[in-house]
Amino acid sequence: MKARKIKDRIYWMGSVDWDRRLFDSLVPLPDGTSYNAYLVEGSEKTVLLDSVDPAMADELMGQLEGITKIDYIISHHAEQDHSGTIPQVLEKYPDARLISTPRAKGMLIDLLRIPEESFITVKDGDTLSLGDKTLKFIHTPWVHWPETMVTYLEEDRILFSCDFFGSHIATTDLYVTDEGRVYEAAKRYYAEIMMPFRNVIEKNLGKLASYDIEMIAPSHGQIYPRPAFIIDAYRDWILGPPRNTAVLPYVSMHGSTKQMVDYLVSALVERGVGVEQFNLEVTDTGKLAMALVDAATIVIGTPTILTGPHPYAAYAAFLANALRPKAKFLSIIGSYGWGGKTVETLAGMIPNLKVEVIDPVLCKGVPSEGDFKALDELAAAIAEKHKEHNFLSEDTIPI
Repeated sequence: MKARKIKDRIYWMGSVDWDRRLFDSLVPLPDGTSYNAYLVEGSEKTVLLDSVDPAMADELMGQLEGITKIDYIISHHAEQDHSGTIPQVLEKYPDARLISTPRAKGMLIDLLRIPEESFITVKDGDTLSLGDKTLKFIHTPWVHWPETMVTYLEEDRILFSCDFFGSHIATTDLYVTDEGRVYEAAKRYYAEIMMPFRNVIEKNLGKLASYDIEMIAPSHGQIYPRPAFIIDAYRDWILGPPRNTAVLPYVSMHGSTKQMVDYLVSALVERGVGVEQFNLEVTDTGKLAMALVDAATIVIGTPTILTGPHPYAAYAAFLANALRPKAKFLSIIGSYGWGGKTVETLAGMIPNLKVEVIDPVLCKGVPSEGDFKALDELAAAIAEKHKEHNFLSEDTIPI
């Protein structure tokens, strides 16, 4: 694809990766992704903001044909999907200087072996004149690595945000045209890589509040011509209270845990609690991560294997602990054959979650009437907790 004009002397460059389905050998990409770089030509200097994943280097280098000089390259984030082609750009433009945060400098040297003399490091709030255009560098650590920053183009009021506000979507649309589709993709993106750092990201949102932003140009996904759409979404995901939802990831070997899951889901719905149910044998982990963004309660369903939880259930606990959602309550249900330490094992895997543990329900073999009664009591306890914290109102409880 050729470079595309955004505004006068401001261009999108990069690549749309239609076929990629897995990121970092971990994150599902159901809609592909893009690697966005941007070229800004001032009256005196020209700058390239970020690069592309090395697999797409040829496309970026082709877009740069005819660009006789680049004075500066900006690296907002050292991860290779943004920085990986910078060595090739520096080879083409040997006089260009690479601008980064001080911490990014060391990481880029480690990851890409870029020579130290190529760098200019910038402090938070530093500016760079391109002649008639001015760039301001804003440090935004932990979005989502410790070295990250964004760049604000003052005269055109564009925020080049790199991973901040990104979404994994492959499309020919340069700008967001379907906000519903982008909302889901951006929420998935936030859940998978940003949510663990939401307290720091809240501070970074505060730093941006004083800027008059007309457009946000991220490094994955489409450009936002209405910045309030994505900024308000981030505020809700970070600051909004949990919702009246229980997320229930589970795995069942011989059907006993599945019986318990089905019964508990019905019991929760009867009491006005919404449920997001995930069979871990087939679950898209991105969908599970998205559900965790807003959920008030997590219930893990698992059989017992070798005295502990099923590995899929352990992974769900590990994922929740790593993502640090704002859930307030957690419980465990499942079946066992002769005994074990499933509850103790799973409870020890979630030290990052600030949750109240509601009494688990474990049954021996196939669930009995007494076990179903215990599940009714668990559902009632969850509904009562949601009500106490105003997640569940009286008018949502079925009559």
